[in-house]
Amino acid sequence: MSPHMRELVMTAVDDLGYRPDLLARGMRSRNTMAIGYVVANISNPIVADIVTGAEARLRSAGYSILLTNSEGYSSLDAANIGVLAQRRVDGLLLSLAREDDPEITSALADLDIPIVLVDRYPPPNFSAWSVGFDHRAGMAAATRHLIDLGHRRIAVIVGGPRRPAQERSQGVRDALDLVRETHCHVYDGEFSVEHGIAATLRILRDEPKATAIVAGGNLLMQGSLQALHANGVRVGEEMSFVGCDDNPLAGLHDPPISVVRRDCRALGVEAAELLLLALEGAAPLEVKLLPTEFVARASCTVPHA
Repeated sequence: MSPHMRELVMTAVDDLGYRPDLLARGMRSRNTMAIGYVVANISNPIVADIVTGAEARLRSAGYSILLTNSEGYSSLDAANIGVLAQRRVDGLLLSLAREDDPEITSALADLDIPIVLVDRYPPPNFSAWSVGFDHRAGMAAATRHLIDLGHRRIAVIVGGPRRPAQERSQGVRDALDLVRETHCHVYDGEFSVEHGIAATLRILRDEPKATAIVAGGNLLMQGSLQALHANGVRVGEEMSFVGCDDNPLAGLHDPPISVVRRDCRALGVEAAELLLLALEGAAPLEVKLLPTEFVARASCTVPHA
């Protein structure tokens, strides 16, 4: 096409307001230029940050995201995977509610598109690309800080998807295993404010009495702090406290809360980048870890006598 003819065509495109038919283009190329993203709970600000990072990177590469929300139900995750497969997405990003649900394994069994797990273990008998946080290192650093202050009885609240929960609790155990006469009790449950409250009430009743609480997640931190406040327990005086994620609650609390910090938007970008490489056939099957960082604040002090 000559430059003159191209100019005439593009002028007509602008005058008519023409837009390409993406569905028709996809049928010809066998690519829909759409990525499915299955998330467990989009109302969680951390998840929203991860999705924002992934969407920005995929958009820059010409892809759009079809987002589904399971509201914490793994059976809905499985159904959403089926819906996105029917939409013929080119690839999947998975932030599952639970990794060990047989319905998830069944839903993924017949897919032949690249899949990246976002901070999740692979479901049983399933292999995929994976990007996650090094939760264990951050939690171990937080626990060493508590040990240096003199704490020997630490309670850990975790819940929800297995990878973050197990890696966080194991990080605490890794540090405590190096010190004699220590006690660690893990309170596992759902990833919710309600579980944070219920677990903290149990911690306050259980013996031997914990002198520090580590809340493995932002919603769990919120619930635990609510329970401590309601029971008149002074954080940083009567109970040392470590949370996760440097949200406004942590910095504005009195005293400010020590946290294990991570860059959630960067995780989304990395997950999208790995999926793009997989779509090009240029990514070996791997697990990539992003760092976490412990930030010490006034919520951690010497054990209360």
